Amino acid sequence: MVLSDDVLPLIRTRSDLHRWSAANAHGRDMHEAVDILEAAVGVTDPVQVYSVTHRALTSAVKVIARADDSSGIIGDACRRLLELHPRVAAAAAVSPTKLVEWMVKFQFDGEVDYFELDPVDYAPALGGTGVTTYREKLREIETRLGPRPADRWESPHSHEWWVLDWNARRLAVLDHDIDAIIRTHAKDMKVAAWLEDTARAFEEVGEFDLAVDWAKKATDFDGGHQSLKAADYWCSLLEEHHPVQARQARLDVFRRWPSSTTAARLHQQAREDWPDLHDEVLSTLAASPRDAVMFALMTLKDPAFAWHLAHSLSLESADLWSELIKSYEKIDPLAVLPIHQRLVERQLTDANANNYRLAARRLVKMSELAQGSEKATEVDEFIAHLREVHRRRPRLQQEFDRAGLLRFD
Repeated sequence: MVLSDDVLPLIRTRSDLHRWSAANAHGRDMHEAVDILEAAVGVTDPVQVYSVTHRALTSAVKVIARADDSSGIIGDACRRLLELHPRVAAAAAVSPTKLVEWMVKFQFDGEVDYFELDPVDYAPALGGTGVTTYREKLREIETRLGPRPADRWESPHSHEWWVLDWNARRLAVLDHDIDAIIRTHAKDMKVAAWLEDTARAFEEVGEFDLAVDWAKKATDFDGGHQSLKAADYWCSLLEEHHPVQARQARLDVFRRWPSSTTAARLHQQAREDWPDLHDEVLSTLAASPRDAVMFALMTLKDPAFAWHLAHSLSLESADLWSELIKSYEKIDPLAVLPIHQRLVERQLTDANANNYRLAARRLVKMSELAQGSEKATEVDEFIAHLREVHRRRPRLQQEFDRAGLLRFD
């Protein structure tokens, strides 16, 4: 059987994909098709692989245009095809002229407008002449659009301007043009994320010191979430390229944005130096009981210490208490019973079938933990109390019955 017979029926479909479940099922078929194509690279005739990949991509875009892809399964399959397409185009020595025509049409007159093509990836297939032709086509489009609007979102050609800006950024990377990278990525330097984008572009072209500098600019921009994200990237760059500076950078980031996450990354980087930082980190995290307990439990892997912190800092987070008692019950199964009881009572505050199921499971767990101990009677009495207090909630009684919780009539 030829490759197209294996692949294309898994991509194409006449089914109604407006139903979420149907779209997900077909998306899985599409991923199977991409698996087949990827396995064919280097094994099957490259011209055939390109032809089938190109047809599959064309069909995949038509599919997603009429599908409920809320889960993103079909979109991920399309992106895999988009990643494969330039590789197989280069291997098949596709005509640069035809490839440029397709790239322009796909981006400016395509079936959908939420995928982009990367000229950096296509450069090997295009060659020098093809890249030049591609640039000329982009300039022609920009000329037809007229003066650039102050705000492209107010332009009737906002998509075209977005595509042109995207290509300008990627072509700056392709050219390894430092000034162009700054101009196209950092723009007016008014957004931290743009500064991080600039850093990532410099990393891509191997300008690691510039990447570090621009990541630091993004980190220092303000105290917002974009700067926090950039700070983690800045630290990762230092860990790879300037490891001597990495510990202090992680410490600076923690001091600026204290949380269980920044503490965990500092702990990972500090290694044997951790004892020098332990007291500062824990005293800082104490201002946020959730972060302190999360750090002790998830990073330090010390449920006993986390248990102590949860009580001493008056932890209120129900979900974290739930995680904590899963670990601490191995140390002292009876000690966690009052926490289970409190969580059950909280779950039953609202009349909700899902809450009833969760409460019933927790009560079963309490019975198992207390079995054979002096606390077993107290657990039974608690269940009986809940049965009586909520006697007018038939769904609750039903869920308790399903869980095998005894009635005490």
